[in-house]
Order: sequence, then C-alpha cells, then structure tokens
Amino acid sequence: MKIEFIDLKAQREHIGERMDKAILDAVNEGRYIHGPQVREFETKLADFCGAKHAIGCANGTDALGLCLMTLGLRPGDAVICPSFTFAATAEVVAWLGATPVFAEIDEATFNIDPKGLDAALETAAREGLKVKALITVDLFGQPADYEPIEAFCKANDLVLIADSAQGFGGQYRGRVAGSIGDLATTSFFPAKPLGCYGDGGAVLTPHDEYRDVIRSLHVHGKGTDKYDNARIGVNSRLDTLQAAILLEKIAVFGDEIAKRQIVAERYADGLAGVVRTPKVLDDCVSTWAQYVVRVPEDKRDAMIEALKAKSVPTAVYYPKPLHQQTAYKRFPVSGNGLPISERTSRQVIALPMHPYLEESVQDYIIDAVRVVATDLGIAD
Repeated sequence: MKIEFIDLKAQREHIGERMDKAILDAVNEGRYIHGPQVREFETKLADFCGAKHAIGCANGTDALGLCLMTLGLRPGDAVICPSFTFAATAEVVAWLGATPVFAEIDEATFNIDPKGLDAALETAAREGLKVKALITVDLFGQPADYEPIEAFCKANDLVLIADSAQGFGGQYRGRVAGSIGDLATTSFFPAKPLGCYGDGGAVLTPHDEYRDVIRSLHVHGKGTDKYDNARIGVNSRLDTLQAAILLEKIAVFGDEIAKRQIVAERYADGLAGVVRTPKVLDDCVSTWAQYVVRVPEDKRDAMIEALKAKSVPTAVYYPKPLHQQTAYKRFPVSGNGLPISERTSRQVIALPMHPYLEESVQDYIIDAVRVVATDLGIAD
C-alpha cells in the first residue's frame, strides 16, 4: 500500500478543474505582482477568521519578521517564545539583533505553558533585557491557551504575536486563530492546512496602525509612492499566482478542517491505550496540521523503522528543541531549564494526516501502529 504522509495530490484531484482555471486566468491577465487576486484573497482570509486586516507576504517567516519590525525591535529587547517549535519562531527575533527567551511548554498540548511565563520574564530581567513581545505558537494546529496568555501580556505591557502558521483556522473558545493577538501570522507553505503551490504568508491584525506600517514595510518601506520610501523595509509580497491558488483553497478550507476532525477522532479511538494521543483543550478545535502521538523515547526509533517496513510514513516534529540547537544555544532559557520540551522532543511521532485520508488507509495505519506497539511492549 502506498501511503502519503500529506497527500497534496488528493486535494488537487478534488479541486483541480477550478484550480486550473484560476491559475490560467491569473497568467492570462498578466498582473503578476499585486494583481487583484491578492486583495481579494486578503479580504477572504480576514473574513474567514474574523480579523480586521490581513496583509499577504512572501512566506510565514517574513510574516513574523514584519511583525517584529513593526514593533521596532532592537538589541537589548527580548521576545518570549517556546523552544519546542520550528526555527522561524525565534529566528526572526535574532534577525533584528534582539534576544529570544525560551519558555516551557505544556506537556498535554505541546503549546507554550502560561504558568511558565513569569519565569521567562524573570530570566529576561536577570539578563538585563527588556521584554517587548510574546510569540505563541499554535503548534500542530491547536491554538495556544490564550486567555491566561492575554492576561499576562496585558499585565506586563507586552505585544502578543500569535504564530498560527500551523493553526490558522483553529478555534479557541469561540474565536478563530488568525483573529487572536495584537498580531497574528500564518504560512501558506504547501504542507500547511491552508497551503499554496510555493511559498506565501500573511499577517493579520485588529490594529489600523500596524496594518499601515506592515503594508509599507513589505514593499521596501514604501511611502506615498514607490520612490518615496518612508522607512527601511523588505521585499516580501504574496505573488498574484499564489493568491489565485489560495482563493480556490480557502473556498474548501472549512470543509477540510471538518474532515480533519473526523480523521483525528478515528485515530484517537483506534489508538487509545496504545500510544499517547494528543489532547485538545475544552471548547477548542485543532486544524490538525500534524497528528502527533508520543511513545517511550527508547522505543521511538524502533517504532519508526517498524512502521516504515509496513509502508507507513512518519515524521518527527521536532527532534531537538531550539535551545539545544547550535544557532540558539547562546540564548536565555527560562527557569531551571526546559525538561518538558526536551522530553517531548524525544517522544513524538507524527502519523499521516490530511483531509482526504480514506478510512481504509487510516484503518491500515491504526492496525500497523497497534501491532508495532504490541510487538515493542508499548502501552500508554
């Protein structure tokens, strides 16, 4: 059996005719930069999650960078962020000469733990750093626990940036990821739940002033016209062709999120008591960018190899937290270390996940995991 980890071709088969027309229309129209599809998609993106403003850009990393540029981050400033995440979350802080301060995650959800934020703030103070912002990550599709995080940011005068590269469209107690935070970002990398056919990203915000600055920054700091640069910016535009593709993708995105819930529920039922399945907070909805289970760390490599032998692809997100990686070891770690982040990185395995995962294929995956877990003596 040939199993795709993320089957982009299955989606293409579902919307291929409409997609072909959208792409060809954009090509024939000839407005390849800032064509009308870009603003149309920005409007629909904002409408989908209930954000006031959406600004497309070149990729999800640039989206985070534009947020921090808007805040005027500089050396001596700090940003609290999780370590158990992709490098982009902290990378953008270092771009500007500022300092990421790594905070602990909640073991049940993989997201930054609100209870560890005071320790991160204290660590920054000991380092002589001024914390300006907090970046949360909606890891694997589940929104972070925003209510206590928002209270912490308000109490400490911090800007909340929600990195929703994996979680855009998820729900947190009646709110949709993308509309949460002073600034929110997302990525349209092809493997993301809402992905394009290349690179793309966006910033979302309720604040008019942030919108205005970001619209300037992402086009070289443009002022009243393209030869009046009001600020030092970057070149980070969402291509017209990618916007045309995303217009077709967002039209089916809500339905695909619903389909992902069904896949996740079947995994949870089929793997209960076999491996440690993910937990979603009450009154929340994950987009299930990845379906990540945990196994004993001394069994993980053997499980991966045994599943591979059964043609079940897996992935490890992330095998090493940022604070243990070469480029980030020099940055502060909050409290007495990040044991949960470190332990989790040694236990996680992601199983195939996409909205078009057929029941028969999923049953095969579940059966394979159960057999391998039994053979290895794994029990949750």
